[in-house]
Amino acid sequence: MHPLYITTPIYYVNAKPHIGHAYTTIVCDIFVRFNRMFGRDVFFSTGTDEHGKKIEQSANNAGIEPQLFTDNISQLFKDLLPVLNITNDDFIRTTELRHKNAVTHFWSRLKESGHIYLGEYSGWYDIRNEAYFSEDELVDGRSPLGGNVHYMTEECYFFKLSEFQDKLLNFYEQNPDFIFPMQRRNEVLSFVKRGLNDLAISRTTFSWGIPVPNDPKHVIYVWLDALTNYLTLNGYPDVDQANNERWQNVIHFVGKEIVRFHAVYWPAFLMAADLPPPRQIVSHGWWLSEGEKMSKSVGNVQDPIKYCKLFGSDALRYFLLRELSFGEDGNFSLAGFIGRYNAVLANAYGNLCSRVFSFVLKNCDGSVKRPPTLTGDDQLFVAAVDSELRESVSLFQRYAFSKYLEHLEHAMSLANQYMDSQKPWALRTSDRDRMEEALFWMVEQIYKITRLFYPVIPICAEKVFNQLGIAMNDAMSLSGAVPDEFHIREIETLFPRIDQFSDDFDVFSDD
Repeated sequence: MHPLYITTPIYYVNAKPHIGHAYTTIVCDIFVRFNRMFGRDVFFSTGTDEHGKKIEQSANNAGIEPQLFTDNISQLFKDLLPVLNITNDDFIRTTELRHKNAVTHFWSRLKESGHIYLGEYSGWYDIRNEAYFSEDELVDGRSPLGGNVHYMTEECYFFKLSEFQDKLLNFYEQNPDFIFPMQRRNEVLSFVKRGLNDLAISRTTFSWGIPVPNDPKHVIYVWLDALTNYLTLNGYPDVDQANNERWQNVIHFVGKEIVRFHAVYWPAFLMAADLPPPRQIVSHGWWLSEGEKMSKSVGNVQDPIKYCKLFGSDALRYFLLRELSFGEDGNFSLAGFIGRYNAVLANAYGNLCSRVFSFVLKNCDGSVKRPPTLTGDDQLFVAAVDSELRESVSLFQRYAFSKYLEHLEHAMSLANQYMDSQKPWALRTSDRDRMEEALFWMVEQIYKITRLFYPVIPICAEKVFNQLGIAMNDAMSLSGAVPDEFHIREIETLFPRIDQFSDDFDVFSDD
């Protein structure tokens, strides 16, 4: 089984992290945990993008040096990771020496291969997104990414992007799954087919960046700098990327606004350096907040740390994955959060675990064993749950994360219905053997559901495994056999129901 290399984009440090940053990181972490459960070796990276004119301006406005400014904001992103229960293997900062060395080497390789030349750029520049745009790309006087633009002329180095139009189109044709979802793929194809202009890849109007080798009045374009982080993290230039199995299986998870940089510029840079392009670019949509675009000026920016403090990271991870259909835009609302929390986490799952485990603990001395045969209602119940779980795995592997959870919820519903139909409380006096049989099948299905729920709610899943007397290492291996006996331990509440939301807790405040 080949290894995987999973990356978040590196986050720009012009402001503290919000729910959009948390979403991308959580999706990657869940994807990584899921694949590790199948025994796959996965390397998982994240980090911060710390160069560019916007950072220099923000630091100047704050009255501090750019390095101190980036140190402070980068630390906020790093501190968020344990709060969200993220299992990344590395954290990259573009101000690190290892990265500067990698970028300098990568630039030199592009220059030596004849793909960089010195010229003059005149056009529209979007400072917020650190990107250049032609006149025909502007939308109502703004960049297609929504940022304000200003016209500028300066000496700069260019990358011969125009030479890669046919190469990229051939690559897309030979790798139809390179860009996910299909909508983003179609947008990229349309952009490339319109014709590619050479790309300005250095700046002289500011100094906060990595100097161009042998021409230090230029700094390297922030996107060339930032994209190279994926190579840095994989040991470039010391590790031969062309023959590296991890690099051949790198998947970049990104927001839809930066697909062009990852799906056009990045593979072109790599091709120019005789390195393989990524295996896949996987794009998600944007989060709205209470139906509106998140904006600090509007005061509706959602802080992931506050939700974790109030409800726990498992609840936030579940809601973000369930509420947004991956690849599309979604709405983050407090009412929606509490509604899903109560309906699924507290009731369908948490209450199911509590009432089944409590009944076994009280009436079976905490132990249930696999019956010798599987017949009748039990067989139908187990088959129905297995069908839902198989479908959930298939959907997950196709990035249909919300539907994956929907099928887990269907399995929970089946377990609750089975509990109500079997009435173990009535069997306690009429047929104890039958009671114990039914209870085993209920406990077993909860265990199987929890294993697939684990990547999303790892903290509470571990509590369930502990209550079932199952070691985490055994439970986390989906290739392992389901136990033939469960020993219920002391019951712990998983998701206390939220009956009302305290007005004293302002999720939009800066505190």
